[in-house]
Amino acid sequence: MNKLKWHKIDTEIPEEEFVKQIMVDGKKLCLVKHEGEFFVVQNYCPHAGGVLSGGWCKNGHLICPIHRWEYNLYTGRGAEGQGDYINKYPVELRADGIYVGFKESWIKKLFGS
Repeated sequence: MNKLKWHKIDTEIPEEEFVKQIMVDGKKLCLVKHEGEFFVVQNYCPHAGGVLSGGWCKNGHLICPIHRWEYNLYTGRGAEGQGDYINKYPVELRADGIYVGFKESWIKKLFGS
């Protein structure tokens, strides 16, 4: 079973809803605040590689700015007929900030890379 390694998100967090790119552990990700909840997902659209942090939220979906493909923030699934999904990462709100969890692979445990 893979264990999660938690990383603090080091960015300004506005009060209002937002979609923005963040860098965590060398990975470009997309941080979203929607209806008071935080989501962290991959930052590229699997359809055509668009940068999702350049998009926006609508009815619980993250919209890609290139072709308007949409992804459910709660499940990661693409809209009906798209046949794709985006990777979601677990998020924890702690007293000192927002954290995102990555699965620790056995390769990292053995070789540290």
